[in-house]
Amino acid sequence: MKMLDAHGSSVDDNLLLSFEGAFDQMAEVEREVEPFLQALDACAGQWMPDIVRGKRRRKFSREAVWEALKERRDENGTSIGLYRAHSPELDMSLRLGFPPLAPKLRIWIDVKPLSLFGEAGECRRFIDMVRAWAIHYPVPYASAHSMADRELAGFPHFGREAEVSRRDGFDKVYEVCWLNIFGPRLVEGVGRERMLSTPAHLVEELPNGSVLLVVRPTAADFASEEARAEQTRAHVHLRPDLDFDTVLNSLRERSAALAPVEPHFLPDLAPLLSRLPDEFANSERQRRIAELNAFRPPAPEEWLPAALPSDVENAERTRSHYDDLAEGLMAALHTKVPGITEETPESLTDLDFYFWRENFPERYTRELIDSHTAPALGAYLGGVLVRRLGGTWVPRSKLEESQVCVGNRVWLPFLRARRYMQSRQALLDYSLTQFFREAERHRS
Repeated sequence: MKMLDAHGSSVDDNLLLSFEGAFDQMAEVEREVEPFLQALDACAGQWMPDIVRGKRRRKFSREAVWEALKERRDENGTSIGLYRAHSPELDMSLRLGFPPLAPKLRIWIDVKPLSLFGEAGECRRFIDMVRAWAIHYPVPYASAHSMADRELAGFPHFGREAEVSRRDGFDKVYEVCWLNIFGPRLVEGVGRERMLSTPAHLVEELPNGSVLLVVRPTAADFASEEARAEQTRAHVHLRPDLDFDTVLNSLRERSAALAPVEPHFLPDLAPLLSRLPDEFANSERQRRIAELNAFRPPAPEEWLPAALPSDVENAERTRSHYDDLAEGLMAALHTKVPGITEETPESLTDLDFYFWRENFPERYTRELIDSHTAPALGAYLGGVLVRRLGGTWVPRSKLEESQVCVGNRVWLPFLRARRYMQSRQALLDYSLTQFFREAERHRS
């Protein structure tokens, strides 16, 4: 069964719910999990899970949930994953923690796209579901909000040291999300009367003393000016020590950071640069696109106007050695970079992306890179110039002087590969993709 990855490459934001409540450790697990499933069945709608994963994947059903919980159980607890095979994408987990640890029921829901929750009806069902859970599984604090905006807000530490954050938890109102469950301790800390008079779309006292607070009818438009003003009014009401304008300006800055930026990358590098933004967190993506729009690598300098004569005793044997180096690279990377065996311009871009994503120059030893990876890359790059641009090898005894003649220039692929492998930034500054396109322009 195929599962869609809610964290996969996409410009879409996600709706993220984090929920950690208490449950009756003396009751049977099935009885305690049943309210969770009832609310999920009644309210999930379009994003209802259809896959359960314990130690193996099963089609979603109550029986599959019970089996998965049983097979994953150990002395500390049990957990399952819930997913979808089709859009909308879902990454959901349920974990129960058992004594001697504090008995906890943790729910994590990540639904993509966030735009699904631009519909008031979808949001009402989501609110109903969380309300039902909060009544049955009392929480100190729970929230649902844009994943990207949560990242910018600094969840879950909010600028605190991780150790302090883990110790104190959400001990005061650091942030007001689209949906919030404030437990009795937080409510009393703020003041129940003040909490219940918060200016918001929905403020509801629950039977266990918690308060459900929803800022506005829909979640997807959180970054609008109106939504930010509503979020600010709720936050400064709950935290009178905060300044309205300061909070609002901070939220506006977050909205600006998330505003879509149209990609207009340098044409030679567009096939490579277009892949990079999806490797960053949602909260960083638009800033990274703007940076890549402005990126201008240095013009390739690894070329000569005329060839140096070959100074090797046996040119054919040397060229065969280059082939061996390139084949070694293909053998090492063919599973991670499947297109490498095609020896095309696209395979050079695949290599650029692979080495950048892996941060290869800074993860592996300089000895390995200088003695193996860079020479193999130089041979592979030169081979692509020969095969795809009609180039001709001119071997030299010093590897970095070895040349490929293409049109009116002589190119130095081994020198380019050495510079390329100096750092992660060098992978972009001296990309294989750009080198090939520059050589291509001088083919005739």
